[in-house]
Amino acid sequence: MSVVIDHRSRNQAEQPSRPKRDPAPSRLKYRLERMWLTPLYRRLVRVGLPAFLIAMTAGLWLADEGRRAALSEGLAGLVERVQNREAFQVTMMTIEGASPAVDKALRGMLPVDLPASSFDIDLAALRLQVLQLDAVESIDLRIKPGGILSATVTERQPALLWRHARGIDMLDKSGHRVASVTSRDVRPNLPLIAGDGADLVTQEALALIDAAGPILPRLRGLVRKGERRWDVILDKGQMIMLPAEGAVTALEAAIALDHAQDMLGRDISVVDLRDPSRPIVRLGLDARNTLRTARGMLPLGPDGKVIEERKGG
Repeated sequence: MSVVIDHRSRNQAEQPSRPKRDPAPSRLKYRLERMWLTPLYRRLVRVGLPAFLIAMTAGLWLADEGRRAALSEGLAGLVERVQNREAFQVTMMTIEGASPAVDKALRGMLPVDLPASSFDIDLAALRLQVLQLDAVESIDLRIKPGGILSATVTERQPALLWRHARGIDMLDKSGHRVASVTSRDVRPNLPLIAGDGADLVTQEALALIDAAGPILPRLRGLVRKGERRWDVILDKGQMIMLPAEGAVTALEAAIALDHAQDMLGRDISVVDLRDPSRPIVRLGLDARNTLRTARGMLPLGPDGKVIEERKGG
């Protein structure tokens, strides 16, 4: 009878048993995994750390003055080449709706000589500069295909002449200055207003001129008094003094009275309507002297003083 001995089983029996491996992670690994689950930490590692490394590398590279100068020159050259491309060149300027004087002034305001790059023309700044011209009400500036700088100008339309201490200005209907003139004869078709503050009430002045239709051929102008009311100046030395309130209504009443009784066709120098409830009429010199003569009184001279009779020599 033979005996078979299994040496493998024997060796396994002789070796001491090893402890089983704990599947739980280590404390350090656990903490790292917990940190990785934090969104801020992941964003910092994925984005912040690469960005920091790139910035640090760029900073070290740009620390050299020669490299900085070379980079600056390269960028400037690139920008210049792009801006000077034919597609961005402005070769001509067209202006519509401008008078010769405004046209010349607008062309003189261009910051560069044409042809030039469109990047060298600041349209917003140029528009603000052009609007400083008194004659310009609005302007539309744009660069059109083909390298054309287009300007469409709307000029202010003169509506009145305003005589003041410094001269005569043309005003539009809003009272904005348009230009200066040397005399009224330059624009005889425009009505004249005068006096301090007259330019601030141009709407009322235009309403009075419109209401003066029947006597408009005789109208010489309107004079602002005390910056509160108007005097209507007619030919033949006649004047209508209007109230501070309801000036248009008072003028219409005076015109109606003239139409009914030919008031302004008589020898009357002043129609005082400052108090509409008590109109006052001042006679002319000839009419007053006629009355004075009828009453046996001495006549008046042009200065309003009594003319003394000369004694015979």
